[in-house]
Amino acid sequence: MNEQLSIQELLFQSIKGRLAPNISFVHELSELLGISYDSAYRRIRGEKELSLEELKTICVYYKVSVDTLFNTQSNHVVFNAMAIGEGGFDIEKWLQSLLGAIKQIHAAREREIIYAAKDIPVFYFFEFPEIAAFKIYFWNKTLIPASGYENKMITLDAPENLYEIGQQLLSYYIKIPTIEIWSEETISSILRQIEYCYLSGFFRNTDDVFRLCDVLEAWLDHVKLQAECGVQFRHGSPSQGIENSYKLFNNEVLVSDNTILVNMDGHKVSYNTYNVINQLITTNPAFCDQIEKSFRNLMQKSTMISGTSAKERHRFFNILHEKVKLLRTRIERTM
Repeated sequence: MNEQLSIQELLFQSIKGRLAPNISFVHELSELLGISYDSAYRRIRGEKELSLEELKTICVYYKVSVDTLFNTQSNHVVFNAMAIGEGGFDIEKWLQSLLGAIKQIHAAREREIIYAAKDIPVFYFFEFPEIAAFKIYFWNKTLIPASGYENKMITLDAPENLYEIGQQLLSYYIKIPTIEIWSEETISSILRQIEYCYLSGFFRNTDDVFRLCDVLEAWLDHVKLQAECGVQFRHGSPSQGIENSYKLFNNEVLVSDNTILVNMDGHKVSYNTYNVINQLITTNPAFCDQIEKSFRNLMQKSTMISGTSAKERHRFFNILHEKVKLLRTRIERTM
């Protein structure tokens, strides 16, 4: 009995720690289980044991791993999959799911994001509408065969509803203390995608390729300025924020995937990317601790290029600018 009650209390503590301050857990629990407020209070206080069906309902709704809850020692890790193209899960629903997650992180009292960026962090795609339009086209073209993009050409006008969600994503992301780990290849993926689409004849207007190059260079200048100031802020806005809340590292060889680790009020969540942008998400403590340990080790083997590291920062961003210029040159030679 005591062991069961302690597990029940652990479950509710875990859930309450992730809820926004304005959310009533008692109200949510009573609605979810179809019980009165009094019955909900009795379960939260441990006076009434949860049934197996109630436990299942709660764990599914709040995405709590049962393995984590019972602290089972196992090599098996439970993930929640967020996969575009599966069961009608489209780009808009994917962005809405990310928005819900980033709002939850932002609402935490203590919060931090560590982002190992093999590619440009997804939030930055919405800094400029041209980049958002291109990425939304590319995702639909390559990830969702039945999206209606089979014969569609690229224009740099982002769908208004998706761009608005992306703008909200970015506005929350830049307010959260963040560590990003980049390499010289972080920008290579989008450059390859632009070149592929150009050579395949997907651009309605050839000049849009050069417009994208211009925008990417402006975006690189903006990130460089963020690194110099140690804060994240919107392009064209004042560099205001919490001092040293943005740290940028350059790793020369070891950033091999896109992985995000979130720390919020003592709880950790790991987002692991597969198939371009799909996510495997887990709160398994052992797995998240392993990811964090790997990230801390990666940072030790990296060069911090934010803050006062002006020389290393200039060198790094000059290399990325040169990659954009080389793409521009290759395309000009085909014309």
